[in-house]
Amino acid sequence: MFHLFKKKEKQTTTPQNAAKDLNEMNDFYEITIAGCKRRLKKFPVNDKIDIAAFILFGDVEITEKSAEALIAKCPEFDLILTPEAKSIPLAYEMSRQSGKKYIVARKGLKVYMGNALSVDDQSITTQGLQKLYLGEDDAAELKGKRVLVLDDVISTGGSLNAAVALAEQAGANIVAKCAVLAEGDAKDRDDIIFLEALPLFFK
Repeated sequence: MFHLFKKKEKQTTTPQNAAKDLNEMNDFYEITIAGCKRRLKKFPVNDKIDIAAFILFGDVEITEKSAEALIAKCPEFDLILTPEAKSIPLAYEMSRQSGKKYIVARKGLKVYMGNALSVDDQSITTQGLQKLYLGEDDAAELKGKRVLVLDDVISTGGSLNAAVALAEQAGANIVAKCAVLAEGDAKDRDDIIFLEALPLFFK
């Protein structure tokens, strides 16, 4: 009995396929953070710059590994302060691993925050001017403590500076400012601790 086998067609690279592959490569940026390889999707900030979006929400592996790596690089601290909201999973994990409490600077004023402190906040990923608030009880807890100011990505430094300003208003002793990634020119700063540099993409 004879069997007929269909000859496997050889795949060829056409200009259309090559263009598609190139476009896909241009849509993502590959990076390795704390031993975890990720493809970050690019999004336009304006008509001149794209950014590669780094989102910790839902990524347990990179949150755990980044927290461990940052703790190893940071000096001793008593408390973690982070701005709402993308860095909250990282602050929680660093708190869990270190046994130190974390406090969140909020983007909205809540009734239970008492006589809250506030500062202006301008971020590269958020349109318009925002405010950050620190509740009265949280501010009292920061006073005189060694505080680690934490963010997921430091770019223009707007959110980080706002959190630092709140900590200073509360009378905290800021021992370090840190993030998983330093974006753009932030990688050249000598006053922050970070794991990897993340470029900006100019059109």
